[in-house]
This record gives sequence, structure tokens and C-alpha cells, in this order.
Amino acid sequence: MKTNDFYYDLPEELIAQVPLEDRSASRLMVLDRNTGNVQHKIFKNIIDYVGKDDVLVFNNTRVLPARLFGKKKDTNANIEILLLKRIELNKWQILVKPAKRVKIGTQIYFGNGEMIADVLQEYDEGIRIVEFSYNGVFEDIISKYGFMPLPPYIKEKLSDKERYQTVYSKINGSSAAPTAGLHFTKDLIESLKNKGVQVEYITLHVGLGTFRPVKSDNLEEHQMHSEYYNIAEETKNRLNDAKKSGKRIIAVGTTTVRTLESSANDYGYIQKTQDDTNIFIYPPYDFKFVDCVITNFHLPKSTLIMMISAFAGKDNVFRAYEEAVKEKYRFFSFGDAMFIQ
Repeated sequence: MKTNDFYYDLPEELIAQVPLEDRSASRLMVLDRNTGNVQHKIFKNIIDYVGKDDVLVFNNTRVLPARLFGKKKDTNANIEILLLKRIELNKWQILVKPAKRVKIGTQIYFGNGEMIADVLQEYDEGIRIVEFSYNGVFEDIISKYGFMPLPPYIKEKLSDKERYQTVYSKINGSSAAPTAGLHFTKDLIESLKNKGVQVEYITLHVGLGTFRPVKSDNLEEHQMHSEYYNIAEETKNRLNDAKKSGKRIIAVGTTTVRTLESSANDYGYIQKTQDDTNIFIYPPYDFKFVDCVITNFHLPKSTLIMMISAFAGKDNVFRAYEEAVKEKYRFFSFGDAMFIQ
């Protein structure tokens, strides 16, 4: 398939710039992937579609204040970096701008030299491997100097950093939020549990693989960057037991889909509990573990809309998106949601 097959027109005013005051007040489009039929609801209505024979799987990663602004040693040139993936304790994969100024051996300092990044390796598209040296605790330093890595299409400032975190975020390590989860409140999750819904948590640290645009014309030529995931042994066992008993596995977000499909074997059961995944899901794809998906509305020609098209059928998805535009749904990270069943 061609990348352009996944393009659609979106009026700029439908790109959500700020989150709603009530997370669960977003709109919810319910899509039947067998018939293509859609219903228009409010997100808190998700409780009417999920029951005691279902398992909700959340990605509990937590977004780092991963955008940092530093200075190039010797020249004092301004350098912007985005933390992508931790490789070792102090060694990170980063994205850097302007890339032409940052070569192997370059040193970038932050604050008053409180932290220094030494560039060890250089790759295309602005990707570098750096090693940080610092005084104190790394997480404290990036909290002091870092900014939330909001997507470039969001022009408004975020008044509360926690609004770019899910209410269940726990494990630091992401460069972007698993945005489908932003619609859930603690009360809504408790109500779902009280209804008998099984709730499980996995971790995938969102990095370049999730949000890098597809630049090649042919999908087969696009290379996904790897992202780290972890599934606790006890969680793996509970998920496999649920699958065996016929429960529906509902993935909250495309990052959860990536994790579950990467870790499942050909027999449809979770096998690997941790790994780096560069799985790229696009039509046609035979889903091994996931039965339903809760997701946001995604960018044209993105790997995310390709994954959703593989899950629900491209024609169904694009008809649903056409209706979402017509009904003026809010799109992308702070936008509305879709439940595909």
C-alpha cells in the first residue's frame, strides 16, 4: 500500500489545542469494525460498552519533561534536544536541533553546567547517542530544566503539566503521552472495576517509533524506531488466563496494541515480558491478542492511522473519520476518542 492512501483532509480548527476540564467529557465515537456502523457518545459512556467479560489494558508509562534547551560548549550556540530512549543509566538516544551543529565529540551543557551531554554516536534525521554527566539526581535536573514535549501542532501553552499525563501514569520514560488514556479519570476506572472489568497495566515507553512520520511512498520501506516495553510476569499470566477463558482484550491506545501484539506468540498468548519492539502494523495484519481498541483520532499518513486501519478496515476507518470531521470532533492528542469493537 502507498502512504498517500492514508491521507485525509482535516480543517485546522478541529485540532484540539487544550484538554477539556473534565477528562471523561470528551466525545466518543463507537465503531463496529464488522459493519462499519458508528454511534456518537460521550467518553464516560464507555462504561456501557465494557463489562465483566472484558479486560482493559493500560500503558502506565509516564512522560518525562523531555524537551531540553542547552548550549554548545565553546560556541554557546543554542541546541534543543528531545530525550527519546534510555539505553543505559546515563546514556540516551536523543533527537537534536539543529542537527548540523551537533557532531560526535560535541558537548552540550544545561543550566550553569549542572548537566553536560557528550555526543558519542551520530545518526541520520537528527538522532544522536549521548552520555550525560551531572551533579545530583538526573530526574531532578530534567524536571528543573525540561519542558513537556507537546506535539508541534499544539500551539497553546499547557497550564498544568499533569494534563499531559494519564491519571495512572507510573513509570518514567516516555517522550510523548499514550493519549487514549488521557480520557480516563480515577473515578471512571473505579466504576469499571466495580462493574467487574478486569484492569491490567503494561509499560511501553513512547519514543520515535510511535510519532515519527512516514516519509517513504511505500509502507514496506518505512523503518520503525524501537521502543522498550515491559509486562510483569503476574500480568502476563493473568492476561493469558483471560484470553483462554474467552474474555475480550481491550487495548487502551495504540502503544498498548504495539506492546501486546509484539509480545504475543503465533498461538495468541503473551510470551515475551520485556523487549525492544519496532513492530509496524499496517493492512493487512492478523491481530493475535487484541480484540478491541480505545484510541484517539490520528494524523493523516501516520503509522497510527495505518494500525487502526489494519484493525478496523481502512474503508470503515476513513468513513468514520469523514463523519468525525463532519460532526466537528476534536482531533489528535487532546481531542476526542474512538472505541473500536
